[in-house]
Amino acid sequence: MPLARRTAPALLTAVAAVAALATPAAAEGVAHAPAGCTGSAPLICHFDVAPGTYRVTAHIGGAAEGRTTVTAETRRTVLGETPTAAGRQVVRSFTVNVREPEGEPTGASGSPGLDLAFGGPAPLLAGLHMAPAPRTPQLFLIGDSTVCDQLGSPYTGWGQELPQYLRAGISVANYADSGESSQTYLDQPQLFPTVRPLIRRGDTVLIQLAHNDKQTTEADYRANLTTMIGAIRAEGGRPVLVTPVVRRWFNADGTLDNGTALLVNGLGVDLPAQIRLLAAEHDVPLVDLTALTRRRVEELGPDASKALYLTDEKRDNTHTSERGATEYAAMVRDALRDQHLLPGRLFR
Repeated sequence: MPLARRTAPALLTAVAAVAALATPAAAEGVAHAPAGCTGSAPLICHFDVAPGTYRVTAHIGGAAEGRTTVTAETRRTVLGETPTAAGRQVVRSFTVNVREPEGEPTGASGSPGLDLAFGGPAPLLAGLHMAPAPRTPQLFLIGDSTVCDQLGSPYTGWGQELPQYLRAGISVANYADSGESSQTYLDQPQLFPTVRPLIRRGDTVLIQLAHNDKQTTEADYRANLTTMIGAIRAEGGRPVLVTPVVRRWFNADGTLDNGTALLVNGLGVDLPAQIRLLAAEHDVPLVDLTALTRRRVEELGPDASKALYLTDEKRDNTHTSERGATEYAAMVRDALRDQHLLPGRLFR
């Protein structure tokens, strides 16, 4: 069975209702005072804009001490918790990809325009400015439900947490989708056929597809990823292969040295091993997230590692919690930085 798709219609309705109360902002970029937003914790701000790339600058802080986080659209963390001293403000900028649908490409539409939520333990917003940034370089994410912008909490994909680690100047366009294999991602019109024409020269495209290739032959799997690599390069983009996050499936000795955890499929195909081989054969950069997440899960052990997944909440040892997704996104950030796959100035 493919990894399940999860939706939360009530959440969509609530966001749409809140957004309808907010004051629209002109597309050419305007200052937007907190009075134009609604609520307090979180403070919800809405811009009535068309799909595209936008640079947002927030003045965070106020008379009291604050600790503010910012999420955009479908629970994407674009700014991690930011402390401010009483009477002080900081200015933080970030880039947001506004698309339709705003979350998973084959999922629910969400609300039109750009929605931002200023939350955290003590959120404070003094001012806000938005402007189109159509020429911003793009970081595309191709993957499954362990990567995607999950609509409903507590499910969280690592791609959902990645934007907080990047400064304004790079747009994270997360086209990962629940339940997709390497074949279905190529075949589904809303997925690779939609992503390919959006790729511009110099854009980077991360590919993590394996969890749903449970019965894919070695030949087909290699062919599918090779097709993506060639198509991305044909558009002037740079493909980066990413091995899948491990499943939290322990042996009695406290290790993950088994096919379930390490994504060996039902036909005996070692999918991460094939990704490593393809990266070497096609001279494609590799982020070995399987090795990185295995090390982290084994380090924590059977009990503490539950917090990275939804073991207690959902009896789910495949999908990550917000904490797990945040830690795994940091691993991706580190790999991109260490291999110089993005300019150093773009990392927080």
